Amino acid sequence: MAFFTSEYECKLDTKGRLVLPAKIKNNLPEVSTAELVIRKGFEPNLILYPMVEYKKIHHKISSLSEFNPEQRKLKRNFFRSIAQVELDSASRINVPKTMLAHAQIDKEAILIGMGNYIEMWNPEVFNKHLIEDADEYSELAQKFLDE
Repeated sequence: MAFFTSEYECKLDTKGRLVLPAKIKNNLPEVSTAELVIRKGFEPNLILYPMVEYKKIHHKISSLSEFNPEQRKLKRNFFRSIAQVELDSASRINVPKTMLAHAQIDKEAILIGMGNYIEMWNPEVFNKHLIEDADEYSELAQKFLDE
């Protein structure tokens, strides 16, 4: 099982390739070390999954009915928002231009380990999605984590 944490500042080259930080690369499951799936996030960001983690989501989405209009709409939007990528010999992934545009990423990105997946953000956009108020952070932690 993948386990990603922390924040990493990264740069993209002119071809849209991003070098995966060593700590992230080392935490990729052995069964899918070279294969990743990128999905457009619900916010202006990108989600990176190791293939083994993506397959869990793929199974859920694939099992939705093609005869139910809402489920069909979800499937259509989900599958059009993903791309499979592979790590090259220099530990780079080539991020498709449409994905970079969705996340407003140009030359710099922040990767955030989110447990079993990784978020990729434009640093300026990411800062707008952080909790700045310690009380709000505490209240959310209590609401969702307190047993």
